[in-house]
Amino acid sequence: MITLRFESELAAAPDTVWRRVTSVDGIDDEMTPLLRMTFPRGMRELPSEGVVAGQRLCRSWLLLLRVLPIDRSDLTLVELEPGRRFLERSPMLSMAFWQHERIVAPSARGTTVVDNLTFRPRLLPRAAAPALR
Repeated sequence: MITLRFESELAAAPDTVWRRVTSVDGIDDEMTPLLRMTFPRGMRELPSEGVVAGQRLCRSWLLLLRVLPIDRSDLTLVELEPGRRFLERSPMLSMAFWQHERIVAPSARGTTVVDNLTFRPRLLPRAAAPALR
């Protein structure tokens, strides 16, 4: 199992940051220019209500250079605290295990965003951590 932690300080209000990091446009910005994640037509953000823990929200393709399909994810939230935190455990073709926890918290500068990734690649485990960094 590999674990990575990323922490960012942003000069913006936590509710503004939450809306951006859970929006399809925000997710796209995070992955650009190497990747793009597809979402169903009309989906603009991760839902903040009505989520059934452990039930797939959607099937997404990860596109290398925004066009070449290289992986598939069944986007699944297992915990959700709207405006504050989500825990995603999404089955993926490339990963035997994938978990992404995102925490959005107030800070002296505005907002701290923490991403904790825990994963086990099916292939090339030594290449996975540097690639995700």
